[in-house]
Amino acid sequence: MTFINYNTREINFKIIYYGPAGSGKTRNLQYIFENTSGEQKGEMIRFSNGGERTCYFDFLPVFLGKIRGYQTRLHLYTVPGGVLHDTQRNLLFKGLDGIVFVADSRPSMLTANQTSLNNLHQNLAAFRYRIESIPHVFQFNRRDADEAVPVEELALLLNKHQAPEFAANAKAGEGVLETLKRISGMVLSNISRNK
Repeated sequence: MTFINYNTREINFKIIYYGPAGSGKTRNLQYIFENTSGEQKGEMIRFSNGGERTCYFDFLPVFLGKIRGYQTRLHLYTVPGGVLHDTQRNLLFKGLDGIVFVADSRPSMLTANQTSLNNLHQNLAAFRYRIESIPHVFQFNRRDADEAVPVEELALLLNKHQAPEFAANAKAGEGVLETLKRISGMVLSNISRNK
């Protein structure tokens, strides 16, 4: 699904941040955007649809380097959390290279996390993808919440394929860049294996 631009000598790939509404997907992208130097990033673009937000920006991460003389460019998207936005989500799934599932650690969000993960599987199936065949990680966000569900419990509930997991507090930037580096590395490894 990776797009190679031979004119600019760039390898472009798409990573989607998926999860229930309010889990911190947009805050992850905002933190990455705010902590990326200006010459490395494009503009942050926001689409709004009935109160739900989709954010997007692309950037050239220094930590990924080059592959065979080609610079890597990440295209990061958040996906609205409400189940009603499947049409918009399906447009974003075309050309997907990696997924960060952002789960909300608050006890009141356990059902919403499961519903969102089930919806992710349905969206993937529409494109004949299976989550275990796509690089993906789980980020257990909002670890600063009162009575946050233990990471081990969230992992048992959501992470059936033992994907890499990260505890995070996206508001403070904790775990955000670690999550991004891991999913980016997984995507690059997957690209290298399939070339």
